[in-house]
Amino acid sequence: MQNMVILGATGSIGSSTLSVIGHNPEQYNVYGLVANSSVDKMLALCIEHKPRYAHMVDANAAKALKAKLPVNLSTEVITGEDELIDLVSASAVDTVMAAIVGAAGLRSTFAAVKSGKRVLLANKEALVMSGELFMNATRDSGATLLPVDSEHNAIFQCLPTEVQSNLGECDLTASGISHILLTGSGGPFLTADLATLDAMTPAQACNHPNWSMGPKISVDSATMMNKGLEFIEARWLFNTNAEQLKVVIHPQSVIHSMVQYLDGSVIAQMGNPDMRTPIAHCMSFPERIYAGVEPLDFFKVRELSFCEPDYNRFPCLALAMQACEKGQEATTVLNAANEIAVDAFLNQHIKFTDIARVNETCLDKVPQSSLSTIEDIMNLDAQARDIAKEAIKAIN
Repeated sequence: MQNMVILGATGSIGSSTLSVIGHNPEQYNVYGLVANSSVDKMLALCIEHKPRYAHMVDANAAKALKAKLPVNLSTEVITGEDELIDLVSASAVDTVMAAIVGAAGLRSTFAAVKSGKRVLLANKEALVMSGELFMNATRDSGATLLPVDSEHNAIFQCLPTEVQSNLGECDLTASGISHILLTGSGGPFLTADLATLDAMTPAQACNHPNWSMGPKISVDSATMMNKGLEFIEARWLFNTNAEQLKVVIHPQSVIHSMVQYLDGSVIAQMGNPDMRTPIAHCMSFPERIYAGVEPLDFFKVRELSFCEPDYNRFPCLALAMQACEKGQEATTVLNAANEIAVDAFLNQHIKFTDIARVNETCLDKVPQSSLSTIEDIMNLDAQARDIAKEAIKAIN
């Protein structure tokens, strides 16, 4: 029986994780649930799963939740950053699902790694912002890091055992690997007329053809910034250089990623587009458990198609690749700028195509910083957000 803490419990990954737990109640216990401010959703989860702790980032939400909990429920409601760090670091906790979107999830995910937990990483920003620090902390603490993102999980499944057991420090060439092929659907605007992208609405950008995701990740998929952030994440997880990583557009989202070997072989991981599959894989690795996902029916898969990414259509992808080459300061700045830009777009303050413009402006203004601690990274993140806000003002 694994005691689990789920960071981002009320989001889509949190919901999928709890679904997998529901199919395997004899193996997993919900020790802690963490959310920002969704009181009613958290209340329902507490009643159903009866966690030992329910942490609300928003203090007012914590008070509201505490007032609504049934008196016969033993769940303790907590709030505060120190309390969150204590929760993920608690000796009773075996596994932490890190699924808080964006920079907000960095500190708690880093704390789980430093505590030597089994960390299921769905928060790609942790590596985008603090790749070297994060991987060093994983090595030093003896934590087990398993990638939840469908693409990175697919890559992980296609890798030899010696690479799986040595993430961050592996030698792909020595293991006979020539390339990692990172697939992406291209999102809802893959075939849209470029001239129409200016007028695309948040609802259109969030209407992903294959996946059900939150609004921020959905917009990132539409710009392919999500793939850019995954490119950076893959660089740290699999210790790659730029030449070893390739992005391939695959609209059907059936092949989740591939590994190409020196002998000409290509190994692909396939399945229906359901996040419960990679979540279940990480939860049970190296074993397999039932995830509640229908197996892929090859007789219903009409075609598998592929194409190269068009960087005129997806400038955010190109910016992320450039930032990856520049280093940690650039990727931290780009991630922060993108969070601000996407939020502005979702609130209809800028156009869809302005997201890339804001990101490029900020990437051109990367401050020279020494990033030796998480505090250094968060300070740079704050600076980048200010730069992004000024860039948005300039557009308006």
